[in-house]
Amino acid sequence: MNEPNCSTPRNRSLILAGLLLLWLIGGNPSSAQTQPASTPITLAGIRFSGSLRVRPEVWDWFDTTAAEPNYTYFASLLRLSLSQERPHWDWQAEFAQPLLLNLPDNAIAPAPQGQLGLGANYFVANANSTAAYFFAKQGFVRLKAIFGDKASSLRFGRFEFVEGTETTPKDGTLAILKRDRIAHRLVGNFVFSHVGRSFDGVQYVHGTPAMNVTLVAARATQGVFQVNAWGELDTDILYGAVTRPVGKKSSGEWRAFALSYHDGRRALKTDNRSTAARTADQHNIRVTSLGGNYLQTLNTGRGTADLLFWGTWQFGSWGVLDQRAGAMAIEGGFQPASKLKPWFRGGYFYSTGDDNPNDGQHGTFFQVLPTPRIYARFPFYNLMNNQDAFAEVILRPHPKWTIRSDAHFLRLGNKHDLWYTGGGAFQPSSFGFVGRPSNGSRSLANVYDVSADYQVNPHLTLTGYYAGATGRAVIQRIYPNGGTGQFGYAELNWKF
Repeated sequence: MNEPNCSTPRNRSLILAGLLLLWLIGGNPSSAQTQPASTPITLAGIRFSGSLRVRPEVWDWFDTTAAEPNYTYFASLLRLSLSQERPHWDWQAEFAQPLLLNLPDNAIAPAPQGQLGLGANYFVANANSTAAYFFAKQGFVRLKAIFGDKASSLRFGRFEFVEGTETTPKDGTLAILKRDRIAHRLVGNFVFSHVGRSFDGVQYVHGTPAMNVTLVAARATQGVFQVNAWGELDTDILYGAVTRPVGKKSSGEWRAFALSYHDGRRALKTDNRSTAARTADQHNIRVTSLGGNYLQTLNTGRGTADLLFWGTWQFGSWGVLDQRAGAMAIEGGFQPASKLKPWFRGGYFYSTGDDNPNDGQHGTFFQVLPTPRIYARFPFYNLMNNQDAFAEVILRPHPKWTIRSDAHFLRLGNKHDLWYTGGGAFQPSSFGFVGRPSNGSRSLANVYDVSADYQVNPHLTLTGYYAGATGRAVIQRIYPNGGTGQFGYAELNWKF
């Protein structure tokens, strides 16, 4: 048997990832617990706060000889904020400084293999292996108790917005489900990227314990992979949602929403039509999504069970095509009484794909402006033309520790459509979603991953993550040299 060659780029990167993960999850709990909590810096009623996130990432994309699928790069994101709260108004001004080092300059293969992982995305978006910038992340004023109504507020300016987070339930299980399995599906701040996404617009909220009404009209900013995030995009959203708790102890919650998206950019659309047909289609995208979700928990006496439903139907125009698409998710879980506080969950997601590239209808579910990594922790896919059957285990052996492992079995919704990646508009000339051919197959990949989060104190969190994917027919036909991929990172997140 041959000994492994630790001098190859792939093995060096994987060894580095392993060492980083061990370093992060191998902290000293006893010393961490003795660290005092910091006090916010306040002067003349103005509060100064911020955060620093540091994350080296190791990518081992599906194999090809046309480019380098294995690489490591470093990224950080510094955010600095000034804010003030008054009885009838408040304001916030936040600035961000992303830094990207050692981005791969040779991780781009000819189509259909394309850009090999997020490192290649950052390199193409910034045209450099090193990129840094300083921009306004948020800058807004919020008027409270408008029209004499204490429950109503109006925010205008530049702000972050995540649909599905209109309320935070008192029930801890519901709050986690909303954060991890409802929010970000259609509109998010792309928090996993090293730049993120904001919106310029206005938000109205009428919130009481019995009901929350949220209305948003906004335009997305540039950013996500491009470090210069000052500018706006010609992409608009109109969003409205009603959220209400269910039950005497608020053990459930439902939300109904409507989202209208307009894209007036002349970026080449990503769909399963020919290049000539897509190039000739210079018409705008106008897609409306109507949907809702329902969450419920139940104390069985031996533990807590949970149930989740989410769904949406889309209509409108995809350029010259009629948009007719939809998606749904059903999930359930159980938390038995145990010292490890385990949480076992499973579920199924389905979204439609386009059956015929030559008719007048676009049947691919459009994910709009999401944070795709929330639902694809190894982000080589998203929720478009997707079937995802998953199982998940979460262990909480200590208040400071959360360990999670997922298994996903992925198929395309329609074999005549594409394998999609990406998270929506971030540049005027880049559409934001990428599609690779299915070659008449539906089986995409099996993915297994594990993560560990260690809460050192209320301000410092350490995270380690590793995932492996076994590509099936769709991936194997595009990457015949090897249909397996790996992704890992180590992260430090400090809030002050």
